[in-house]
Amino acid sequence: MRVLVACEESQTVCKAFRERGHEAYSCDIIPTSGSNPEWHIQDDVRNVLRHDFTNPEWDLVIAFPPCTYLSFAGMRWNVNNPERQKKTADAVMFFEFFLMLKTYKVAIENPVGVIPRHTGVKWNQMIHPWQFGHGEQKKTCLWLRHLPPLKPTEIVEGREQKIFKMAPGPDRAKLRSKTYPGIAKAMAEQWG
Repeated sequence: MRVLVACEESQTVCKAFRERGHEAYSCDIIPTSGSNPEWHIQDDVRNVLRHDFTNPEWDLVIAFPPCTYLSFAGMRWNVNNPERQKKTADAVMFFEFFLMLKTYKVAIENPVGVIPRHTGVKWNQMIHPWQFGHGEQKKTCLWLRHLPPLKPTEIVEGREQKIFKMAPGPDRAKLRSKTYPGIAKAMAEQWG
């Protein structure tokens, strides 16, 4: 399959699909931190997918739109802040871009947030890293089209909220948005 992993600079999901023999590419506006830059498209994903509204070029699109202005965790900062409210509206429009793709198989990942209220579209599944071999609690919502819900692959004990306890710092947002390898592997095995 031809797989595009949108808004992924780490190549975690891209590599999981490559390991299973698929032609997969990551796409982000920033350079990849992964080890295979030849599998990375550094561009706005809307430019890459502009033809998918008339003639889909990809068999599967997995999107990880930034959650900074979509997650419930940051909504308290929107109160009486028109600039931030505008950024939330823009983030919702970016999310809707993926909902409107003509690509047959689409998965969109985001934490619990404002998407259902703004789009009227609720997630199909909620997963946690602890269901896929990582002792972490992190509610992750998946909007799925023509894809089955992910089945847990390795339920583990010792579940913590490491992500939410992470100290502020310059790389915090980047670190909090990383996809766990166990989830990436499950996506590749079950959707590939």
